[in-house]
Amino acid sequence: MSNTNIWTEKYRPTKFEEMVGQNEIIKRVKSLVQAMNIPHFLFAGPAGTGKSTLALITVRELFGEKWRENYLELNASDERGIDVVRQKVKDFARTMALENVPFKVIFLDEADALTKEAQQALRRTMENYSTTCRFILSCNYSSKIIEPIQSRCVTFRFKLLEKKDIHKIVKKITESEKLKLSDEAFESLYEASEGDCRRAINLLQATSSISFDITSEMISIIGSETKPKDIRVVLDYALAGDFENAREKLLDIMLNESISGTDMIKAIQKEIWNLQIEPELKVKLTEKTGEVEFRMIEGSDDFIQLQSLLASFVLAGQGKN
Repeated sequence: MSNTNIWTEKYRPTKFEEMVGQNEIIKRVKSLVQAMNIPHFLFAGPAGTGKSTLALITVRELFGEKWRENYLELNASDERGIDVVRQKVKDFARTMALENVPFKVIFLDEADALTKEAQQALRRTMENYSTTCRFILSCNYSSKIIEPIQSRCVTFRFKLLEKKDIHKIVKKITESEKLKLSDEAFESLYEASEGDCRRAINLLQATSSISFDITSEMISIIGSETKPKDIRVVLDYALAGDFENAREKLLDIMLNESISGTDMIKAIQKEIWNLQIEPELKVKLTEKTGEVEFRMIEGSDDFIQLQSLLASFVLAGQGKN
């Protein structure tokens, strides 16, 4: 088993046929590449769904062995100011391609991290150098990309990978690395990844460093995932009106298992729908978890907000709003 290679790179697909999921997107991009005249692309969707991989495959299919000389990749979350667009991007865009293809390709990963000023400068660059350069923009939220850029791109919206897609990738890795992964362990891996292929592969690699025989328990430990039964205990205490025990159990889970507040919120939100309470109450409690998560993201103290959420469960258990 290889310990030196990062598996996300080692097992990254290099051809359209090797990619899983996003079948319709791959089909449309492949047809454009075969015509040797692609437009500007905007790849939008969650992390770990194949946006960067598809951009890389597109460039390799266009330029063959000379793809490195005709390709510039920038991570906009690291270099997000207007100077990057004015210097690096413009300098690369104004030169001609070195292959038969009449344009170069610039890939801007996490483009939604670009400042508004940088996006405005990018808009002008896309206009001025459209004959010598094509842009592929990748982002998690297309709403953060200014409208003038969106209108200049063909937008493809990626979705989280389905279980069968993750299973196909994981099976290939376990066979290559000679790992044992039970069905139960795969279920835990898929739940922990939430459709994010990169996270699934990283969890698998981290767990394999402990043992070749991977269990569900190991994945839960490495992934810092809360066990549903532990969350259920917290919520049962709260609904029964026992705020003190619910609070203590919650603190115990967060400290002993190193669970962040936002991860705890997600676990609680999932478990709400398994509770034996009225559907209307489930809706109200789900709404409350969303409100608490927003406060956490805005900078509020995680534990105080989680205690507030538990208080809402106590009141719900008592039939109060």
